[in-house]
Amino acid sequence: MTSDAAYYRLAMRIFADFSATIAVPAVLGALAGKWLDTQYGTEPRYLIICLAAVFALTALVIAKKAKIYSRQYKRLIEKEIQTDPKV
Repeated sequence: MTSDAAYYRLAMRIFADFSATIAVPAVLGALAGKWLDTQYGTEPRYLIICLAAVFALTALVIAKKAKIYSRQYKRLIEKEIQTDPKV
């Protein structure tokens, strides 16, 4: 496998993972907040609370995943340096 292909695969994995990590909780939080507001008649209150909670949790998860992907990227660079010392 070429070196560029490994970088592209990592980039696509990061893109897909971060997209899902952001989108899925946001949609679920909005649906849950809207449902709770409908149940209790508190129009925007639970929607805002749910979205704020989801935003905070998503930020923590993104930071954790960024550290993991940073390590993977550094391993790719080290592997490339070992195979081609001219880099």
